[in-house]
Amino acid sequence: MKRIEPLSAARRGVPRWLRRALGPVLLIALWHLVSITGVLPQEVLAGPSVVLTSAAKLVATGELQQAMWVSLGRALAGLAIGGTIGVSLAVLSGLSRLGEDLIDATVQMLRTVPNVALIPLLIIWLGIGEAPKIALIALGTAFPLYLNVYAGIRNVDASLIEAGRTLNLSRSAMIRHIILPGALPSALVGLRYSLGIAWLALVFGEQINATAGIGYLMANAREFFQTDVIVVCLAVYAFLGLAVDFIVRTLERIFLSWRPAFSGT
Repeated sequence: MKRIEPLSAARRGVPRWLRRALGPVLLIALWHLVSITGVLPQEVLAGPSVVLTSAAKLVATGELQQAMWVSLGRALAGLAIGGTIGVSLAVLSGLSRLGEDLIDATVQMLRTVPNVALIPLLIIWLGIGEAPKIALIALGTAFPLYLNVYAGIRNVDASLIEAGRTLNLSRSAMIRHIILPGALPSALVGLRYSLGIAWLALVFGEQINATAGIGYLMANAREFFQTDVIVVCLAVYAFLGLAVDFIVRTLERIFLSWRPAFSGT
């Protein structure tokens, strides 16, 4: 039997990965063009060739790899702590009216406080070691997960809840088989938001007396006006963020394969 393909799939001639890569490639080509023509001076922003040379030197000495692992470890540690707190509070608040009354108002108040403004307090409370850096990331990642998991729980289809009651499911079975799976799409969206905020918080956190990490490399490069090294560090931040986001997108495809979704035309 001949397989019937959607019209949108039949129209595609260029592979999707190639189309997705086209934008960044054109941007880098434009950057290279304005650099070699002198429109963009090297002291303002180093060109791609200089940046690649600097990256190769940092890789050869092992400095870049070490900084990447240190920064990634901080981001994941902060995400683990903040995610655990955010999801736990969201479950308590979403499943119980009493929990909502006790938790939600406080969380809504605290999430409006800029995390960067808390840096002086974190330094006073936790010192200038790793603790304030991880705490800043944890604070930044907890709130998006709380909001999305809470919204996901409260927006579960009421007809599914009624079906569970008709089947005489216990409260624990209702939570395990209906409520939490129904909230999973919102939870994964919250995870993607939290990952983005984790990298932003990491940039600020690594300015707190860091002695290792991507932020430490950037701080040293700033002192010596090394724009090429700064661009390398920014590219590493972007690469790490993209890699972790790819992992979350993969999890979405695995755990949400049951949910039909629009994929564009």
